[in-house]
This record gives sequence, structure tokens and C-alpha cells, in this order.
Amino acid sequence: MKLNKIYSAILLSTLPLTPAFAAGLDRSGQSISVFLQPGNYAEAGISVLDPTVKSSQLNVTDMAEDYYFPSAAIKVQATEQISLGLLYDQPFGADAMYNLEQSMFTNGIEATKVEVETHNLTALIGYQPTENWNFYAGPVYQTVQSTVSLRGLAYGGASKLGSYDINLREDEAYGWLAGFAYQIPEIALKAALTYRSEIDHKAKSVETFSSPRGVDTLLTSNVHAVTPQSVNLDLQTGVAANTIAFANVRWVHWDQFAVTPKYLKNASGNNLIDYSDDQWSANVGVGRKFNNKWSGSASVGYDSGAGNPVTTLGPTEGYWNVGLGAQYSPAENYFIQAGLKYFWLGDATAKAGKTELGNFEDNHALGYGMKIGYRF
Repeated sequence: MKLNKIYSAILLSTLPLTPAFAAGLDRSGQSISVFLQPGNYAEAGISVLDPTVKSSQLNVTDMAEDYYFPSAAIKVQATEQISLGLLYDQPFGADAMYNLEQSMFTNGIEATKVEVETHNLTALIGYQPTENWNFYAGPVYQTVQSTVSLRGLAYGGASKLGSYDINLREDEAYGWLAGFAYQIPEIALKAALTYRSEIDHKAKSVETFSSPRGVDTLLTSNVHAVTPQSVNLDLQTGVAANTIAFANVRWVHWDQFAVTPKYLKNASGNNLIDYSDDQWSANVGVGRKFNNKWSGSASVGYDSGAGNPVTTLGPTEGYWNVGLGAQYSPAENYFIQAGLKYFWLGDATAKAGKTELGNFEDNHALGYGMKIGYRF
């Protein structure tokens, strides 16, 4: 069952690249698999998610917006024992807008909406004392920005928070990661454990509340938000000639996560966003090299969610998914990969503050993506 290094390299990259519809604001999964590739390697990709999140009980046809996010990375084997890497992704985010039909989340002219965007740049240095071991660490640079508008009776109408807006201006902060990996390339065996620290943001914000008399109240303050710490465990091994089995387990510390703008807290006593449970997710599958040019993969995934009830800005709790991936390698040193995943999204009860509003049920999402990898 031994695999030569070229076959191993091809199989190592035959993993589903489609995005996650994960608990909390989690999006990319924060993989460092690029850094564990043999030799010098670079890749760039884009992923798209098309979710449908609705509630017949609350007359919401679909409040989740499509979104896409790019990723890119490069890894250089500087010496026999030292490797360097640079990874870009968008690890956390949200994009949703309620429809303007008769629902609790609109005033007939405007609807509740949210947009959260983050960017991560991770620099890595690895030390390989032997062919089997790799110890790595590095700093993480992260930016975050967000806009949220609350509209409708769900938030008490215009006399309370039904005409509330907040703009969190882009804030930058730093964190770190560290981990280690063990591998036996000849049989495509690899195990990697990676810890990422939380990152503490204090973003300048402008809160606006329009009263029924048309008088706007503006408050400028700093909003404290901490993107959570996480642990990724990645496993793979050869199971037959040209075939690998792989698994990923991810833990994200969403428990007690909260974003609490000053005006909103004073007016209602509530948080803008909060979660009550940690997220656990897992993805398992197989990858197979069919010939010198074609490889494929199949996977099954699970996500626990981050507690229920949940905020109206993201009313799902976890998921199950299935995925397929295909890879075409015109030459040994580069490939093109495409992937597809279907998600069964978990039912959830939406809340505004501490008030439970109703259920979101029978929802789903479709994710797909493409990337190009090059060995040099």
C-alpha cells in the first residue's frame, strides 16, 4: 500500500474545499493544510454558499444572503528543516437580510439586515527535526467590520429598537497559532493538531436610533468583540493503493461569546449577538487517485451549532452535509480542483434579546468552490 511522494502529494490535496455553514459566525474552518504540503507549494481558491433560511411560522421566505469568499496561501521549504508559510482567509462572517413582505423583521420600507466581514493573514514558520515531525507557530493579523440594522415588531417597533443601526468600523488586532504534525509520507499518514488564540477587538462604532418623531440619536463608542479561540485536529492515512481516508475535528469556543454595543445595552439590557454553547464539528471522507490526471473525494460532515435559541441574525443550529470533490492534474506540478456540498441546516428558535419569537425549520444550503494548486 505504499505511495510514492508524487501520488501522496496529489492525494493530500484531494480534500473538499467547499465552505462551511457553521455554528456562530464560523466560515472557513481555518485550515493550515497548505503549510503541511511537501516542498514548495501555492494555491488560490474561491468558495460560494447559497443558503435558504426561512420560517413559515414568522412568514419569512428566505433571510440568508448568498456569499463568497476567496482564499490564498503559499508555503516555501526554505531549508531541509525550516519551512515558511503565508495564509489568507476570511474565517468569520455573516450576510443576511429579511424580505420586505409582511413579517416581524421589516417596517415595510426597510428590513433587518446584517453584514460581518473578517480578514485573516497568518504567517507561519515550521521546524522539521526529522522527516516525520513538524513543529510550527506564527502570528495572525485580523481585521473585522460590521453593519447591522434592526427593523420591525420583533425588536419592539420604532418606539424601541425597530429603527436601530450600528456601524462597526474596521478594526485590526493580532493573535497567534501553534501546533505540530506527524507524518509518514510513504503511506500518506498525517496527523496535525493546531491551536489558534482568541483575538481581542475594540472597534469604534456609531449607533443610530431613529425615533417615531424623526429625531436621530447617535452614539459613538468602542465595542468589545473577541473572535474565539479554536483547535483543529486533522487526520489522514492511506487505506489502499492510491486511496486515503481523512478526518477533521474542530472545536470553537463560542460559549459566552457576546457583542454588546453601549446604546443597545442601555436601551434594552440585551446583547446584539450572543452564543451559549461551544461549537464542535467533524468532517470524514475518502479520496482516491483514479489515474495520473484525475482524483476524487467524498465526505460527510456534522456541526453541533452554538446553542439554541439563537439570534435572529443567524437562526440555524448546526448541520449535516455531504460533499463531493474532483481534481484534474494536467501535469505533476499543478492541479485544478472543484467541490460541491449540500447542507441540511438544523432547526432553531430565533430570539430578540431574551424574547423567543418563533422557529426556523427545514432549511438547507448549497456550497461550491474551485481552487488551483501549483508545486514549484
